[in-house]
Order: sequence, then structure tokens, then C-alpha cells
Amino acid sequence: MPDVSSIPENERVYGLKGVLEHSFERTRHDASGALADYIPELAKADPDRFGIAMASVSGEVVGVGDVDLPFTIQSISKALAYCLALEALGRDKVLAHVGVEPSGDAFNAIVFDALSNRPFNPMVNAGAITVSGLLSEAFGAEAFEVVLDRFSAAAGRRLVMDETVFRSEAQTGHRNRGIAHLLKCAGALGADVDDAVDLYFRQCSILVTATDLAVMGATLANIGENPLTGSAAFAVEAVRNTLSVMFTCGMYDFAGNWAFDVGVPAKSGVGGGILGVVNRQLGIGTYSPRLDAKGNSVRGISAFRDLAEEMGLHVFDPTNRGSSLLSAYRR
Repeated sequence: MPDVSSIPENERVYGLKGVLEHSFERTRHDASGALADYIPELAKADPDRFGIAMASVSGEVVGVGDVDLPFTIQSISKALAYCLALEALGRDKVLAHVGVEPSGDAFNAIVFDALSNRPFNPMVNAGAITVSGLLSEAFGAEAFEVVLDRFSAAAGRRLVMDETVFRSEAQTGHRNRGIAHLLKCAGALGADVDDAVDLYFRQCSILVTATDLAVMGATLANIGENPLTGSAAFAVEAVRNTLSVMFTCGMYDFAGNWAFDVGVPAKSGVGGGILGVVNRQLGIGTYSPRLDAKGNSVRGISAFRDLAEEMGLHVFDPTNRGSSLLSAYRR
């Protein structure tokens, strides 16, 4: 790809692809951060890979860089599994087991809400394992196939699980098993511990690309209907509630800074992906496996910040310029 910074402004291609190219060039040189190494397979990723993709609710998909490179979805799966649980079990049932408050703690913290004895929210490991337990109880032996079907519907193509990463997580995930046992003891987890953790590890090991994340984001932006296939992936009310929790809790203990700087619902994963949702407009997916100390993709955060500023995507942008800019970019 040419260095777009060397092209005169009046000669640059305008449009969503051009915007992504500019953002890519402005952020790709940041080599800070490190690979996740507590899951051995994740430490084998090429640290220099980087891709940014966008999908609109009208069905336009554009990307720059390594947007078709598969990687495991990891904690981004928490948002989609939560959406499925809300739809399948109902809001009251899910809220009885996991809350919606930001925790301010690390994603793998072994701490629950002292007042309710529940996990703080479904975007941290304790809450996600609880959600996996609810899905395991609801769907039994078919739970993973149900999860995979819904994730695939949101992506618009059939997804698969990376068996090697799943085995790596299953063999080294002692902390998550410990969290699950404490959840069981606290009464937040009704399912069998092994069933809940097995489903959690499997959903985290589903392979996606940055393009898939963008389409998934566009599906959520399009209130649950995949804009490429026209198929319904999630119910409207479940999507609304999921986006609310993504906005306040989706970026681990960086969620406040993210809401301040970027201002869109999002979920990150230690595989290097970030999924963002511009309600009723766009899905954005990034991939770059170098992570900061909180477990978020360094270049992914930079790209989202850049795009939010360039395109006026922040939900509280005072000029309300996001919609008009998006129209202008689609030229």
C-alpha cells in the first residue's frame, strides 16, 4: 500500500477507504506493547500485523492492512454471548446472576460485587463465565453450536473454532477455573463448573478477522440484523442492553478513558482485536496483537481515537457531525 501521507491532499481518494488508509498510516508505526503470553498460543502471533475494517449498515465493507488474517476472538465474545443470553433467557434472569456496573478492576480480577455477591458485569471474566454457565444450562450439550451459529450469523459467514488455542486455554486456564469455583460457591453460577468454563474457552477460541468484527459491529449497529445477509442475528432489546454495557464496561479498566476519548460502544480481546459500534451507522474492527498493560490493543486504540476524531463518531460529539461526515465519506 502506498504511503498516503506523500500524496497531496487534493489528490487523495476520499471515501471510507481513504479515511481508513489515512488512519492506518497515522497509527501503524507504533510498536509499543507486548503479545499476550499467559495463553501460550497467543504468544506466537506476528506482532507487526495490523488491520482496520469498517462495515456500514447499508452493506458497504472496506478495509486496510491485515483485515483478512484470522485470529481468535477472545474477550470480544463476551459481548455477543451476553446478547444471546439476554435474548434467550430474558433480562431479569441474566441480571439475577451478573450485574452491569463497571468494576474498575482488571479483566481477570477475582472480585465480586460485595452487595449482591454477583460479578460486576459480563465484560470481565467472572461475568462472562457466569453468562457461559447460563447458556450451558439453557442449551445443554448444544450450547457451543448455538453460540457459534449466532456469532456466524452476526459475521455473515460460517466461523470455526481454533482447536489449538482452545487446548492451550483449557490447559493453562487455572485462574478462570478458580473464578468459576468461587462463582459456584457464591451462588452466582448454577451450571456445572467444567461445563461453564469449557464453553467459555471454546467461545474465546472462535476464529475471526478484522473484517468479521466490522460486520459483527454493523450487525449490532443495525439493531441485530446483518446488513450483508439480511438475516437477524440478535433481538433488538438484547442489542440495546448489550451496547449499553459495552459502552461502560467493554474496554476493561480503560473503559472510562475510552468513553471519554472515543465515545462508542466497544469490546476488546487479548487476541488483539477491537470491535466498535457506531449506532445505526457503522461497525469497526481492528486487529493488532501488541497489547497495553490493561490487555487492549495499542494500535487498535490509536486507530479508534483517530477515526473518532476524524469522522465525529463520539456519541456526544457537540457538532453532531458524525452522520453528515459519514454521508460525505461514502463518495
